Amino acid sequence: MNDFFNKLSPKSALIVGLIGGVMVLCTIGFVVLLGLYWRNGNSKNIVGVGNSIPVAGAQAPSAPNQPAAPVPSGSVPPLTKADHVRGSGSVTLVEYSDIECPYCKRFHPTMLQVMNEFKGKVKWVYRHYPLSFHANAQKEAEATECANELGGNDAFWKYLDALFERTTSNGTGFALDALVSLAKELGLNESKFKTCLDSGKYAQHIQDETNSGSAAGVSGTPGTFIIGKDGQAQLIPGALPFEQIKTAIDAALR
Repeated sequence: MNDFFNKLSPKSALIVGLIGGVMVLCTIGFVVLLGLYWRNGNSKNIVGVGNSIPVAGAQAPSAPNQPAAPVPSGSVPPLTKADHVRGSGSVTLVEYSDIECPYCKRFHPTMLQVMNEFKGKVKWVYRHYPLSFHANAQKEAEATECANELGGNDAFWKYLDALFERTTSNGTGFALDALVSLAKELGLNESKFKTCLDSGKYAQHIQDETNSGSAAGVSGTPGTFIIGKDGQAQLIPGALPFEQIKTAIDAALR
């Protein structure tokens, strides 16, 4: 091998040296990349086994001794004649919700269970908070207001319950062209409902409720304020299961 290099001219030796250096660097780079590949692959496997990626509307686990419900960042608007109230009681739950939100759909039966379990102790106030990336949510919210206009508070809740029961969520889960036929099915005047819905007369009302929710601290749906007998409010973000909601209500009733 030494004889081989001794016979090379200086120029040829330089070229051979450069080629050898490049090959050494390529080998080192390959080894480094291979190590990174295996390390990343193992990291992904670890995440897949024991962790989850946060998603909009999901409730993160609380740390030990961490309050279950944060204090609102702003004041919760008081109830008015424009509000839709279900039940009665000394504790008020004000829910800001989006009809096309899958977490709101999951939470709606929980709230129905709350009303059954705490009958005469809790009242439920529903307010609109349609998210911009749910294409049908705004118009569906307007439709519930038209139902209220034609049939009162009971019609509002029946229409809302039907929408949550039938939507598949995620933006377009209930077709907009079925809103009028649903109103007819529930006994509302079809022609008057269509006129109301087409007018867009409740669009600003929906926006005002959304704005008031944001000002109070809502940043996703569902966002529910539990207002206790002492008037103090706590914000429950996300679709918490019934047992956790029950614990918060029991505390508010004391």
